[in-house]
Amino acid sequence: MAQVKVYYDQMGNTLTVWLGDPQDEYICEETGDEVIWMKDKTGRVIGFEKLNFLRLVTTYPDGWDAHFRLPLKRQAQIPKP
Repeated sequence: MAQVKVYYDQMGNTLTVWLGDPQDEYICEETGDEVIWMKDKTGRVIGFEKLNFLRLVTTYPDGWDAHFRLPLKRQAQIPKP
């Protein structure tokens, strides 16, 4: 069974999900939606990274939008092999 690896970078506010072996990463492709695909040599997606993962959007009465980053209360600890 394949193992999915999930990492949250609190300082960079990114969520990275590996569906395959990170060592097989050959090229990255930006989608334009704050998502980056990580691909192997054959072009198969083996992971993705979501930029600005935690964000609260508030609309003020005057129509201005403000984006606030939320702190993560508990960061997942991924054991190293």
